Amino acid sequence: MSLSAIMGISLSGMEAQSTRLSAAANNVANVLTPGYDRGVTKFSSQPSGGVSASVSPSGDPTLPGGSNIDLGSEVLNAIGAELSFKANASVFETGADLWDVLMSIKRD
Repeated sequence: MSLSAIMGISLSGMEAQSTRLSAAANNVANVLTPGYDRGVTKFSSQPSGGVSASVSPSGDPTLPGGSNIDLGSEVLNAIGAELSFKANASVFETGADLWDVLMSIKRD
C-alpha cells in the first residue's frame, strides 16, 4: 500500500468523523423539537480502503418529551468522533512527515 493511499484513507476517516460529530450536534440542538427523529450515522467501507459516512433518521419511536434523543448517548458520540478524528489526524501527520523525509532523501 502506498503512502498516498494511507493518507487518503486517514483523510476519509476524518471526513466520516466530522459527519458523525455534525449529526450528534444536530441531535443535541433538536432535543426539544417535538417529533424530531434522531439522526444516526452509518459508516460504510469504500473499495479504495477508506470509509464514508451518511446520516439517516433512526426510525425509533418518540420518547416522552417530543424526541427520541438521549443526551448522554450524544455526548458519547461526540467524544468518540473526537478521538477517532484525532487518531486519523495522527496517521495523516505521520504520512506527511514521511513525505518530508522522502523529499529530503530525493534532494540529496
